Amino acid sequence: MIEKNRDARLLSPSALIAASLGQTIELRRTNPATGRPEYTPGRILSGADGGVVFQSAEGIEALRCSGLPETFSFSLAPQGLSAKPTLSVLTNARQALDVTVTLSYLARGFDWSADYVATLARDGKTIDLGSWITLANGNGTGFVSANANVVAGRIKRDTGAVQPIDLAQPIIARCWPSQSTSDLPPPEGEYAIVQSRAMSIAPPASMDSAIVVTGSRVMQEQLGDLKLYHVPERTDINSRQSKQVRLLDRTKIPVERIYRAVIDEDRSGEFQPAQVVLRTKNDAAHHLGLPLPSGRVAVLQGGSVRPLLLGNAGIRDTAVQEKIELQLGDAPDVEIRHTLESREITERSVTTLPLVPGAIWLRRVSPSLIHRVEVSNAGATAVTLELKTMVEPSDQIVRADHPVSNEDGFPVFRLRLLPHGSRVIRYVTQPRVSGSDS
Repeated sequence: MIEKNRDARLLSPSALIAASLGQTIELRRTNPATGRPEYTPGRILSGADGGVVFQSAEGIEALRCSGLPETFSFSLAPQGLSAKPTLSVLTNARQALDVTVTLSYLARGFDWSADYVATLARDGKTIDLGSWITLANGNGTGFVSANANVVAGRIKRDTGAVQPIDLAQPIIARCWPSQSTSDLPPPEGEYAIVQSRAMSIAPPASMDSAIVVTGSRVMQEQLGDLKLYHVPERTDINSRQSKQVRLLDRTKIPVERIYRAVIDEDRSGEFQPAQVVLRTKNDAAHHLGLPLPSGRVAVLQGGSVRPLLLGNAGIRDTAVQEKIELQLGDAPDVEIRHTLESREITERSVTTLPLVPGAIWLRRVSPSLIHRVEVSNAGATAVTLELKTMVEPSDQIVRADHPVSNEDGFPVFRLRLLPHGSRVIRYVTQPRVSGSDS
């Protein structure tokens, strides 16, 4: 292979005008008396941003300044313009051959997303999870019998530069009112504008895109440190089309319903609702065990007649053995309130609070704070509540009247709230100092 040529100078109104400068064409104008079109031969003198200037036997005039419907008629397309992009390849062969050529290239204007539907069982202990992968082709070119692959993860691109594309420029027909050349021209919005684009990266939001649903299963494999999902059956991806392929169908996935609240050390005083979270694990024991791409999740509650929407959640790129959490929004029946009980701590004021295992209680260290967290459950069923404390990395919880664990680098209290019950949690924070200061 010696060279490759991509010719993307496409047919468009502005490209026709620019390529026809100085050539003889015809001006098509409708006769208002007869209603029939009349053709006037002439030449295009100018087609720049200032407007199109046309010369005929009648003189020089600007396009669409006569007050009559008019346009240009081209008998042949000028050389160098094509109705679609063309790729030509020059090769050097020792002898004449009939060969099959496979064309491989990076095409832009594609995107994909994953959408999940999770149906919660009536007992709240399991979910059925289904997922679709949506392929979107924002290209002006369709692909027949294509192998579709999507990558879960963030692909690093060193540059955002794209191949040169001939985007057609608008043709603006500007002219003065016929009454007087001293009058101002009409507003910009009243000019006659003809615009065409050779390619759009994405379809307009108002465009009705076709949606095709197929039942083929997606296979997953490794792509370096990323995950590659391959549609096993070839599929047609037409221009400006969205297509959906099935990713997974799993039933009876065990879930735990958790109520979670975040304790912000800088905010206190008012009751705040806890968040509802459905938690499971991405492993075979929970009927999963495959990499899940990030996407949107519609969570439905199974009912006697039909499932109803319980909430919308998001899911991140989740590897095997990682936990999955679907956040469903506020739970008004479960509330918490955080307050600072004291900023002056004495030995007597904290003797009722046990030491946290592994923590070092330091006397005469400031600031040492006593926190008070009130939690209540107004519902008719017992709930599991997790309190995540946003303790600064330079601080630590040294005493607490409830067991405290660590999750994602933050201390967490986990407790069970009875129906119509309430609890109070007290704990002490202080700066981390070396043990020699205790």
